[in-house]
Amino acid sequence: MHAPTARSQERIWGHPKGLIFLALTEAWERFSFYGMRALLVLYMVQELLLPGRIENVAGMGAYRGFVEGVFGELSTQAFASQTFGLYAGFVYFTPLFGGLLADKWLGAKRVVMLGIALMTLGHFAMVFDWSFLLALLLLVLGSGCLKGNIAAQVGHLYERHEEALRSRGYAIFSTGINIGATIGPLVCGLLAQVYGWHVGFGAAGVFMLVAAVVYFSGLKYFAADRAVAPEGETLPPLTSAEWRLIGLIIAVMIITMFQNLAFEQLFNVGLLWVNERVDLTVGGFAVPPAWFASEDSFASILALPVLLAIWGWQAQRGREPDDLGKISTGALIMAASALMLALGSLSAPDGKVSILFPLAAFCLSGFSFMYQWPTVLALVSRRAPAKINAQMMAGAYLSLFFVGIASGFIARFYEPLGDTAFWLLHVGLSATGAVMVMVFGGTLRRRMDALEQEG
Repeated sequence: MHAPTARSQERIWGHPKGLIFLALTEAWERFSFYGMRALLVLYMVQELLLPGRIENVAGMGAYRGFVEGVFGELSTQAFASQTFGLYAGFVYFTPLFGGLLADKWLGAKRVVMLGIALMTLGHFAMVFDWSFLLALLLLVLGSGCLKGNIAAQVGHLYERHEEALRSRGYAIFSTGINIGATIGPLVCGLLAQVYGWHVGFGAAGVFMLVAAVVYFSGLKYFAADRAVAPEGETLPPLTSAEWRLIGLIIAVMIITMFQNLAFEQLFNVGLLWVNERVDLTVGGFAVPPAWFASEDSFASILALPVLLAIWGWQAQRGREPDDLGKISTGALIMAASALMLALGSLSAPDGKVSILFPLAAFCLSGFSFMYQWPTVLALVSRRAPAKINAQMMAGAYLSLFFVGIASGFIARFYEPLGDTAFWLLHVGLSATGAVMVMVFGGTLRRRMDALEQEG
């Protein structure tokens, strides 16, 4: 178990004080991550991958040869989208190793510190053309150290019986994510539009340093890392009930991948669609396409008090949905988000689309996120066996690895399918996830409850 300390039990607003420092650390880290992410595919398509620039990137020839060897010959848009998908995917693959490193050897705190250092170097490496691929590598490795472990630390602050409080704690933590994800694309997108791409990328590096300061300031309020087995000894193996429980948790993660495919595509082809198809002039001002990534996160912030009020009202009447019910609702909302883009494409097949359609789409995706992702993290944190808790939290992010790779692959069909059919495809994917939860959710919940009692 993760041992609470006197300082980790200090409370503010009913939650452990450490939650505030973890949420603020994640806010600044997400500022950097989403600020850079909102620029990435636009930067590649509009500048970096063009003749005269692509030759400056160290290792690009070998990298492109490898990617096209696996996925076939790609247009500039398809190559940029596949690169974005690979980056977005591997950002969620490496947390598995970060969780292993924390559980077996270093503990979550040290691995998070390593992640902050690597991500800071990665953001600053984005300032130069030649180090573009190196920057992506450093960001992938750094995110692997940080993501699962900082999320696991949130769960370690709570006692096992604090189920409802833990879920709300993760919602607050996710709001930290969304504050950073709102401000990052706004600031980095505006700086990139006014002063150039590399200034926008450099700003992301500066705010990773702020994340480091906040994290170190809160160390005394975090729960102690779970003790690693003494040298020469081993931790007890997982029981058969624990292995079956892990299998059911993985099944839930797989189901959520359907709606996450549509969500991830908003920040890949979605931003390209906004740039190409939407009338972005408002009152003489050209809205930067990257700002729509901020809208999604801002909508998530607005969603938090609304959802907490709704869930509180439902709880008083004994009707608050369980974790799987919330995940299903999130999938339906994400289907509605993708539908807004399809309707926008239909509304102006040969002209510019009204800005209202992407505004509605990115707003709905923000509400979908708050219904689904904090709920997934809370479910994994609560149900995963203690001896591999950080690895299982990383496993939640691992599902997004496959989502990132798949979304990059699906992006190649944007040009041949046309935008209307492309977005209708994502409506179907999200709806499929919702139906699967409705069909299998009750059985999954009952089996997990039984296995926890057996274990």
